[in-house]
Amino acid sequence: MQTEETNISGTTRIRGGLSARKQGLVAEYIEQHLAEEISILALANLAKLSPHHFARAFRYSFGLPPHRYHMIRRMNRARDLLLRSTLPVTQIGVQIGFRETSSFTRAYRRYSGITPSEFRRQQLD
Repeated sequence: MQTEETNISGTTRIRGGLSARKQGLVAEYIEQHLAEEISILALANLAKLSPHHFARAFRYSFGLPPHRYHMIRRMNRARDLLLRSTLPVTQIGVQIGFRETSSFTRAYRRYSGITPSEFRRQQLD
């Protein structure tokens, strides 16, 4: 069960979750490595926690598991690229870490309900 606590500096954090510093460190690492597979072990080492404790604390802090958070950040980046660039969908998929266009298309459809090409077409209308 998670509860809020206020530390000496007056900062509130969710008890059982990551400290604000560790949250920022982990979130920044994920942003810098969106196109890569990131293991729980690598993130746990970054936060100086065991993988089990890290996974639980991450979920308390971010509201979802690390893998899902990573995938959502990748899809958000893809959406931004679809909106702001003229790169082909294939290149956008590669840029965010998908080797196959079909894998990117499936993941994006799960995320948004439509394919990347459909999303881009809707934005142009």
